[in-house]
Amino acid sequence: MTSTFMLHQAPAGARDWLPVEVIQKRWLSQNLETVFSQWGYQQIITSTLEWVEMLTAGGAIEPSTVIQVRNRSDKSLGLRPEFTASIARAVVTRMQGNPLPQRLFYNGNVFRSSEDHHGQQLESDQAGVELIGATGVLADSEIILLLQNCLQQLGIKQWHFVLGEAGLTRSLLAPFPEKLRAKVRYCIAHLDRVSLEKLPLSSELQERALLLFDLRGKPETVLKKVSELDLDETGKNIVRNLESLLNLLTETSDLPVTLDLSLLQTIDYYTGIVFEVVADSERETCIIGQGGRYDQLLGLYHPQGETLPGVGFALNLEALQTCLLRENKLPKRETASDWLVIPESASAQVSAFNYAQKLRSEDRSQRVELALEEKEAAEIREYAQQKEIKRLAWVKADGKVTVEAVEA
Repeated sequence: MTSTFMLHQAPAGARDWLPVEVIQKRWLSQNLETVFSQWGYQQIITSTLEWVEMLTAGGAIEPSTVIQVRNRSDKSLGLRPEFTASIARAVVTRMQGNPLPQRLFYNGNVFRSSEDHHGQQLESDQAGVELIGATGVLADSEIILLLQNCLQQLGIKQWHFVLGEAGLTRSLLAPFPEKLRAKVRYCIAHLDRVSLEKLPLSSELQERALLLFDLRGKPETVLKKVSELDLDETGKNIVRNLESLLNLLTETSDLPVTLDLSLLQTIDYYTGIVFEVVADSERETCIIGQGGRYDQLLGLYHPQGETLPGVGFALNLEALQTCLLRENKLPKRETASDWLVIPESASAQVSAFNYAQKLRSEDRSQRVELALEEKEAAEIREYAQQKEIKRLAWVKADGKVTVEAVEA
């Protein structure tokens, strides 16, 4: 039997947004969407429900992280754990023939069931962009500088940018035996040095694994270490592109970059640059955004396997909200009404309704409340002060109105 306590609680990992939090969330969304639009990005809205097979992106997303929904068909439906796969599907199936590149942005909720959270079903909100059909250093730079512009617009001060390269890291992992490669990758992706040291590797491979684990720091220092490794031509080209990207970022911005070639996202469809944005505070650090390049993903959804390059990022609105609250950058109160219209008697109710509607039609930005209960004038004034309502309108049955300013 379901307990009464359970009925009073939201599901584990879900949350309610109260009015003040909604105002804060809307402030975040509007500021981000302003920046996205300034850079030429158009909003796209995809379905919350998708086929599970589509959501797992050919195995790049762990199926256990997808929250599945009961369905009468043979195929399983799931709630989207992220936006990129859904947008890739939409571009391939609905936007064929559109001029490239496609600049798209999104804003909505995602759902993920994660072992890292003891199997709890998690709901969160993301806003981000996808740049489809463009490759090269300039396209990667646009995404990174757009991300920086977003954080500047929001006023977040303490943060740093962590950059990796999935293709290069995979190349560096190639010498490991296939049966152990996934474990090495997992340990590096989850920063688990203890487990990495326990893997049954030769002394030479153990040394290489620890080198990969520690390939993070100032870009010039990390690139120097990498250049000393025995790279194939593909690896050398990736390093040259990384150098070009870092030079371009240095010349066009003051972006605080940490180069981390051990950085591997738990989502495994990235083929080029990968990155995280980490916010710092006196108490803790948290990841507020992440993204990267995925040049093979769209081919999964095309009938003939044709693909397009893509790169993008997602920002976590809850993490941003937490950071901005610490810095006192978000609204702290509900939006106050401009008017409280009070019928002075039961026979004045129609006149009060009409006057309230007249105020709303005169200025659609005005917020007008109607007093719904008969109360003493002192109680009404106290309510208005508590709610920070600016003016009272006392309405008589004959339609006459007395306007009173509320004292602060």
